[in-house]
Formats: sequence, C-alpha cells, structure tokens
Amino acid sequence: MSTTRTTALRRAAAVAALAAAGVLAAAGAASAHVTVHPQTYAKGATDGLLTFRVPNEEDTAATTKVQIFLPTDHPLLGVLVSPRDGWTAKVTNTKLKTPVKTDDGTITEAVSEITWTGGRITAGQYEDFDVAFGQLPDDTDRLAFKALQTYSDGKVTRWIEEAASGDDEPENPAPVVTLTAEGAGGAADPGGATTAAAGKSGGTASTASAASGSDSDSTARGLAAAGLAAGVLGLATAAFAVVRTRPHRSRPE
Repeated sequence: MSTTRTTALRRAAAVAALAAAGVLAAAGAASAHVTVHPQTYAKGATDGLLTFRVPNEEDTAATTKVQIFLPTDHPLLGVLVSPRDGWTAKVTNTKLKTPVKTDDGTITEAVSEITWTGGRITAGQYEDFDVAFGQLPDDTDRLAFKALQTYSDGKVTRWIEEAASGDDEPENPAPVVTLTAEGAGGAADPGGATTAAAGKSGGTASTASAASGSDSDSTARGLAAAGLAAGVLGLATAAFAVVRTRPHRSRPE
C-alpha cells in the first residue's frame, strides 16, 4: 500500500475516533441529568406516580440532599411520598394564590417542595424517588419540577433551567412532564398502570417506576449507539472513496 493511501486511512480513522468520542460524551452528559418518569401524562390524570431519578455526576463526592420543587401555579393535588431506605423526606406545603375547586371541596394548600436527606448516592450510582399524586392539573401543557442536588463537598447543582420552544436543551435542565389531551395516544394516560403498582407494596411500586426510567435510558443509549455506528460508517466510506479516486502516480520505467 502506498504511503499516500496509508496516510489517508490513518487520518480517516482519527476523524472516526473523534466522532465516536463526541457521541459518547454527549450521551454521557445527557444521562447525568436529574429526570422525571414518565415524561408524558394526560391532563387531569388521577392516582398516578412520578419517579425522579437522581444520578451522581461527581467522582469525588456523594449526593447527600435532593430537593424537588413542585409548581404551585398549576399544583398537583393529593401528593404522597414513598419511603426510601436510608433517606428521610420532608414535605413542605404552600398556601395557593388561586384555590382549586374539586368535587370534594376547595383546595387551598398544596405541596410545593420535597426534600430528601440522610442518604448517599456515590459515584456511578443513581437513586429513584417516588411521588404519588391524586390529580394533575388540566389547565397547562407542561409541568416543570425544579431540582437542587447537594453533594458531600458542599457543591450544589441547580437543575432549574427551562428551554423555550424550539431551543436546544439547556446545560442544567429542570425535569419536565408534558401534559397531553386525554386520548392523544402514546403515554397520554399511564395513570392506570401506576395506580396498580402504587396499590401494592412500596418496593413493588418502586420497581415499576424504575423499569419505566430504565426503558427511557435504554432507548437513549440505543439511539446514541445507532448514531455512532452510522457516523463511523459514513466517515469510513468517505475516506475509502477519497483514496480510491486519488490519481495514481506513474511508476518510472
């Protein structure tokens, strides 16, 4: 093989390696966010479950405190917190500016913050925190749950940014649930399944919610791997095309 062709192939391999590293780095960054599962519910859904997944993104410190802030302009009604081994949950209620009328009466207060302390999430691990609700609001299209993650070294990561429509995901996005019209398809009304899980023991409900999060993570990893494979194949094909079309030098007679 000529020196020119060998050099071209080495350059193509280097570019492919850089592309692969970029894809894997992006996938790793995305998986480090605090997220909520499921990410879609029907407006006004009742008796459901939300799972907040908190991964530890620090190599030298453990997560020791998690705060989730629930919206009060579009409140969740009937919030209950599932016990989590090693963690103590503190629930804060807030008086609503606009009371919510229900069939059972007028609601004037709702949960505005849940804080978990006492546990530890170490490097390479995550923890799922389950929150059950009696009813979701029906007057908004999305619910943003701002979150604060405190580490053993004092660092606080603020997952509070919300992307405007059409914008790229911010650096520290808040967990968001999209609310859809009932019957819109997909996961528009998963409340029935989560209600059944929540009706069993706490461990069973946690397993069901964790499986939901795992499905989302598996899908993300699958898409990242597919994109990586396609990118590497395309780069390799382009490199060989360049080499094949390069004019050969005539050998001296």
